[in-house]
Amino acid sequence: MSSDFYILSILPYAPIIIKICRAYTNTQEDFEDYYQEVCLQIWRSSDNFHEQSEWSTWVYRVSLNVCLTLLKKRKNNTHHLASDNIPDELTEDSHAFSDESLNQLYDAIRQLSEIDRAVILLYLEEKSYQDIADIIGTNPNNIGVRIKRIKERLKKLLDGKIN
Repeated sequence: MSSDFYILSILPYAPIIIKICRAYTNTQEDFEDYYQEVCLQIWRSSDNFHEQSEWSTWVYRVSLNVCLTLLKKRKNNTHHLASDNIPDELTEDSHAFSDESLNQLYDAIRQLSEIDRAVILLYLEEKSYQDIADIIGTNPNNIGVRIKRIKERLKKLLDGKIN
């Protein structure tokens, strides 16, 4: 991957990539592995981007798909990514697991279904219902109802009413 590609095509979207990876991992090591794999897959599949959507929408979709694939592989214990050099941008954010209230929020988000995690992360990124629907591959009419239910569930989880 060229540094130009990383700087121009990935780095501007690093915050959402980080959030998505964080929502699907429990440890700093896994988070770093997921982040690296997402970046690699964005680079590898960049030729598949045909401008049918915004680049940011495509990055979200690739990030989500990579995280869901890695999560399934890890659940089946059939794949473990090797640690490698971590980009400098992550070392600044290496304390991603050190803020206790943020940890509680991510713990609650991780208790949601895989798709609900994606929906709430995109909602928190202030994506439109149409953008969220495009990214996760669903109907935008269902997004509003789904977000309302997710918010109610998160509130209960954060209040400690559900295990």
